Amino acid sequence: MSSSNSIKKILVIRFRRVGDAVLGTSLCTSLRKTFPQAEIHYLLNTPIAPLYEGHPDIDKVITFDNRDDKSFFRYLGRAWSIVRANKYDVIIDMRGTVRTLLFSFLSPGTRFRIGTKKGYSFLALNHAVDNRGDKTSNMIDHNLEFLKPLEQVAEVKYCRDFRLYVTESEKQHFCSYMQESGVDFARPVMLAVVSARLQHKVWDKERMKQVLQRIIDQYDAQIIFNFVNAEREFAINVHQEMNNHHNIFTNIEANSLRDLCALSANCDFFFGNEGGARHLAQALDVPSFAIFPPKISKSRWLPAQGERFAGISPDDFYSRAQQKNMTYEARFNLITVERVWEMLKPMLDRYLKK
Repeated sequence: MSSSNSIKKILVIRFRRVGDAVLGTSLCTSLRKTFPQAEIHYLLNTPIAPLYEGHPDIDKVITFDNRDDKSFFRYLGRAWSIVRANKYDVIIDMRGTVRTLLFSFLSPGTRFRIGTKKGYSFLALNHAVDNRGDKTSNMIDHNLEFLKPLEQVAEVKYCRDFRLYVTESEKQHFCSYMQESGVDFARPVMLAVVSARLQHKVWDKERMKQVLQRIIDQYDAQIIFNFVNAEREFAINVHQEMNNHHNIFTNIEANSLRDLCALSANCDFFFGNEGGARHLAQALDVPSFAIFPPKISKSRWLPAQGERFAGISPDDFYSRAQQKNMTYEARFNLITVERVWEMLKPMLDRYLKK
């Protein structure tokens, strides 16, 4: 174990979307606890990089934007310059694509080149982890499998917590904006996602409206709809169909991921369709309840399920085998208003009653 001090620089590669990268922070935290002297770099797509500003377990965020992705030679050049400049002792490739493997391929001197075991990964990796087969484990445990090879040099301190951080000034600034927009913090405040980036992941609008109305009627909750530009029309339409209820806010906008974090941190609860906003809320320790569409595994994407973080999925009522001959719509319709309310109400009693 004495050679653990030889680990000075670590690169963690986690391209893709918000949820994947947020869950990846548990791996960075585990690395920090295991190698406190090491410098940890997190490689991400440019749009999501601001989420990790000030993260105590990430020393440097390296970003790739669309220009890097569109040109293979530009991508190759950047990968080469990054590994040459940093001389990493550990590279952990959480994506395992041909392109991300280039970082390990271009850094043969890196002692631990770790990634997912695939037919072609032997060309770049010297520690291929077989973590693809088990689809029942959650993504946190899936990610932490990448740390197993490091047990050769250290007692790995596995941490399953994934966290994001906002500063007190960011939180207070957004709090003031919410108050100016009509939010009364003496009453419960909920963040809700009624839309989704992909339309087929959106729970039935009429059922969503019924649940939202119950929340308003029983808890006098103020509900802030979160949406991106492409989802704006849908969210505003839901508000209009609920008679522009004064407890619903569509005038409070988070124009960046940092703003969304600050908004979430000022809310008592998250409710709505599964997606990146729910991952952010959980990473900020905001109690949450998500609606999982068919084909998105709750057991896989909702770590730390319990009284604080929960959700509902068609899999709660029928096995995947039983759903096999059902249409996508029929599977989604297994999530009824009453089934949601039965699971949601105890949480609302706990977190919304002030």
